[in-house]
Amino acid sequence: MDEKLRILLCEDDENLGMLLREYLQAKNFETELCPDGEAGYKAFLKGSFDLCVLDVMMPKKDGFSLAKDIRQNNSDIPIIFLTAKTLKEDVLDGFKIGADDYITKPFSMEELVFRIEAILRRVKGKKNRDRTTYKIGSFTFDTQKQILARGEKQTKLTTKESELLSLLCAHANEILQRDFALKTIWIDDNYFNARSMDVYITKLRKHLKEDESVEIINIHGKGYKLITPDPDC
Repeated sequence: MDEKLRILLCEDDENLGMLLREYLQAKNFETELCPDGEAGYKAFLKGSFDLCVLDVMMPKKDGFSLAKDIRQNNSDIPIIFLTAKTLKEDVLDGFKIGADDYITKPFSMEELVFRIEAILRRVKGKKNRDRTTYKIGSFTFDTQKQILARGEKQTKLTTKESELLSLLCAHANEILQRDFALKTIWIDDNYFNARSMDVYITKLRKHLKEDESVEIINIHGKGYKLITPDPDC
């Protein structure tokens, strides 16, 4: 990830805000910290952000009001709420406004980063879903026709092979989380489906073996990674 992703962080607890900003920056996220909702909205209008992390209880403008204002300007930007509240109504209110996730204090900073990364993967996956062709080393992959071509040779993929290869391409040179792939393609991440996915990974490796610069590797306990020389798979 060469270009740093930008996060708008709105948190009125000064100590927590600074800790979170430092941690996120250490994880390679460019982070702008605002102490209240009004300052957060001004920063949002001035800057360009990939994701917002908003505390619910803030002075001047609370997190829900800020999220509504942000949504009027940008209906797509992911929003995560931070809250000390565990009331079901508040959680539901957050999701009605269009929250992508909700995390209750106290939480581990590692968990927050995991959730941020999961949301950004989903967003990237959606953007990439519209793509119809990918370059994978010396192969060309047509997602609509489900054809993997190299020179004169064309291989017609099954629907599951095609869906799995599309996901791998959307996350080329990054980890494709195993549970994310299972839930996206198979809906359920049970044992039977996990074994089924392993079989399809083996089939895809066979299809791609003619190009030694392309490889699908196992990332133990996490998922798979499609290694390709093309940065824009």
